[in-house]
Amino acid sequence: MAVITVRVPDEIKAKMKGININWSEEIRRFIIQRIEEEERKKNLQKALEILKGRKNVEKGFSARSVREDRDSN
Repeated sequence: MAVITVRVPDEIKAKMKGININWSEEIRRFIIQRIEEEERKKNLQKALEILKGRKNVEKGFSARSVREDRDSN
């Protein structure tokens, strides 16, 4: 496992000591959540770009197609 260092002001460090929280685990969870969020944004952007490249269907096309199919039987 890699090690990273975070600098915080002395007053924040003192407050952190007074709270019974596993700060390493909290920071790990935050980093994982943030990575997942950024990956979702990236995937959404890719999906939107794919959809932009697709041809749009004119309004009413679906209803007209269903009606034609029903009338042909």
